[in-house]
Amino acid sequence: MSDRLMVLPAGTPGGIRVVSIPEDREEQEAFRHVTGIISEVEEGDADYTWDDIEDALEEHGYHVLDFVLGPSLD
Repeated sequence: MSDRLMVLPAGTPGGIRVVSIPEDREEQEAFRHVTGIISEVEEGDADYTWDDIEDALEEHGYHVLDFVLGPSLD
């Protein structure tokens, strides 16, 4: 079975993240769920870091994956 992945966009290339979607979540539901988790972290702590978001995502079954972003096309 192949992994289902989601790209979390960012304003800068270095901020882009890729997470695996838990098997018990549908794709559309997973996107809404992840954005809700991120919002909760942001609202709960003004000094949050990516590590806080990553921990919260992993508590809900999402896993942040390493990936290679290709070169810029400019």
